[in-house]
Amino acid sequence: MISLYRNITLAVIFLSALPACSQQGRQTFTTIADAREHPAQFIDTGKPGDSVGDILVFDQPLLDETKKTIGNNSGYCIRTRIAHSFQCQWTLTTVNGSIQVAGREFEKGSSDISIIGGTGKYAGIYGEMTSGNNNDGTFTQVLHYRIR
Repeated sequence: MISLYRNITLAVIFLSALPACSQQGRQTFTTIADAREHPAQFIDTGKPGDSVGDILVFDQPLLDETKKTIGNNSGYCIRTRIAHSFQCQWTLTTVNGSIQVAGREFEKGSSDISIIGGTGKYAGIYGEMTSGNNNDGTFTQVLHYRIR
């Protein structure tokens, strides 16, 4: 009988602690990487032209949905499959903190990229970002995330 009361007590303690450990609800943050004035720089590392191992580096304005500058979008991509995709890592920096993302960026269509960390307001962030080329020198990045 004591064992039963102990188990019930432990269950009540555990369940009462859950709200304190609960995660913030899922949030969405839409940004636009503006590569019109500062396009990615191509570094040809292998055979001339598009080849595995080539590198793209970029440092561009980060805009909100109204096209107002809210920060910076900078990082690098390494060509992993010719005329298909790159493996990328970059940082979206705002006045409230930064968000780091990494994953496979496809040349056509949209790409789902992992959110791997953050600082400031975004410390403890996790989730995914969908990145899509707008075919006008900009890329829309929709982040779906939670913060621990």
